Amino acid sequence: MIINKPLVKFCKKYGLKFTNLELLEIALTHSSYVNEHRSNQYQDNERLEFLGDAVLELAMSEFLFKTFTNYSEGEMTKLRAQHVCEPALVTYANRLNLGKYLRLGKGEEASGGRERPAILADAFEAVLGAIYLDQGYQAVYDFLDQVVFPYLKDGNFVNVIDYKSKLQEFVQADNNRSVRYEIVDEIGPAHQKTFVSEVYMDDIKMGIGVGHSKKEAEQNAAKAALEKIAYDVTLKDEDL
Repeated sequence: MIINKPLVKFCKKYGLKFTNLELLEIALTHSSYVNEHRSNQYQDNERLEFLGDAVLELAMSEFLFKTFTNYSEGEMTKLRAQHVCEPALVTYANRLNLGKYLRLGKGEEASGGRERPAILADAFEAVLGAIYLDQGYQAVYDFLDQVVFPYLKDGNFVNVIDYKSKLQEFVQADNNRSVRYEIVDEIGPAHQKTFVSEVYMDDIKMGIGVGHSKKEAEQNAAKAALEKIAYDVTLKDEDL
């Protein structure tokens, strides 16, 4: 078996003791790489990303519950959303320099895939999924305690805007309102898709967003909705 020396160094730096290092390699393998090496039967990181997303939310919830003992449910929910949204995940991925470890197809590599937010965010969650499968939940929590939780411990919260949470807060101000998102289109090849999302307040379409991941598209749709709401409020004020 060929030893991946860069990943071995990565694991040593963060105290990760992988029994099966192949899981970490899969976590850093983009679908574009798999599509260009079909004869080798590589796996991409999409399934691990799905698992890592759930593990991250649980670990973040536990940390907030134990650390911010005076926070209400609403305050913890807001803080968690801010630190598990895509822009925050990109911050963590960049802190780990995950971009340099990614296995990308030639086309994705040439188009700047190592800096693409959606790819970095997915890779970070996939790494968490790999750690969980190989070493269990506590290892994930300890890893996050090095690379994520310090942002919150020091009060230096990740400076990102979670438009979905902001829109949800606006909607919750009126208990009779609801918000939902729909992915209405997927454009491009499997390894380089562009997603189109619409956001509805009750049954009224409030915004549309485009992104290289479903999360990014939904964030942009929520941003468009908030801008529309602000614009409508401004018009009403001018009419007074």
